[in-house]
Amino acid sequence: MSENFPTAESAAGDPRTAGLRERLAAVRQRISAATAAAGRSEEPQLIVVTKFHPAADVARLAALGVTDVGENRDQEAAAKSAELAGLPVRWHFIGQLQSNKAKSVAKYAFSVQSIDRPQLAEALAKAVARQQSESGRPDLDCYIQVSLEDDAAHRGGAAPADVERLAESIASATGLRLAGVMAVAPLGAPPGEAFEKLAAISQDLRGLHPDAAGISAGMSQDLEAAVQFGATHLRIGSDILGSRPRVG
Repeated sequence: MSENFPTAESAAGDPRTAGLRERLAAVRQRISAATAAAGRSEEPQLIVVTKFHPAADVARLAALGVTDVGENRDQEAAAKSAELAGLPVRWHFIGQLQSNKAKSVAKYAFSVQSIDRPQLAEALAKAVARQQSESGRPDLDCYIQVSLEDDAAHRGGAAPADVERLAESIASATGLRLAGVMAVAPLGAPPGEAFEKLAAISQDLRGLHPDAAGISAGMSQDLEAAVQFGATHLRIGSDILGSRPRVG
C-alpha cells in the first residue's frame, strides 16, 4: 500500500471513502461553527483518532485531506506507520505509554500527547536522541497529560500541581519540544468546567514556557466545549470513522 496510496479521484467510487468524506465534512462543519461561536479566528487542528481501524482507512483519510492521525497503542501504531511509510500524515501518540515503548514510538511519532511522569520524558529523550543520530528525525512534540479529576492514578495524567516540574523535565531535554497540555474531560461531569480548568493550567504553563501554547482537548462528544475554552487540537474518532471494528 505504501507505494500506491489512493487519491480523492481514485477513491471516488469506494463506499467506505464516501462515508468517511460525509462524516469528515460534518465534523469540520461542527468545528467551524464552534470556532465562530467562540469568537476565534483560527480553527483547531483536527487529529483523527484511527485506533482499531485498518491502515486502509488512514490512507483513505489522507486522500480526503487529513494530515494528522492519532493512535493510543504502540503495537498498532508502529504497524500502521510502517505499512503506510511515505504517506503524508503525522502520527500522534495519545494513549498511556510505558517507558519501555519509547524506543518504538520515537521511530514514527510526530508528537506524544500523554506524558504524565518525568521517567517517561527521560525515556523519550534517550529514544529520540538515538533516532536523531540514526535518521535525523526532528524534535518530538510533547504534551503533558493533565488529570482533571481526583483519581489520577485510575484515569491517567499528571496532577495539576506536578505540571510545572514535569514541564521542566521536558523543556530541559535535548530532542523534546514542550508543546503544551492534553486532557480528557472526566466522565459524568460537564466538559466545559474541565476544559476551563485546563485552560487555566495552560495559561500558567505559558507564563513559564511561552512556546508551550498547545491545548489538546475535545473528542466527538465534547468538541464544542473544548473549542470554547481554547483547544488548539481536537482528537476525533467515532464521529468520523464510525464504530470500532469487531475483533474476533
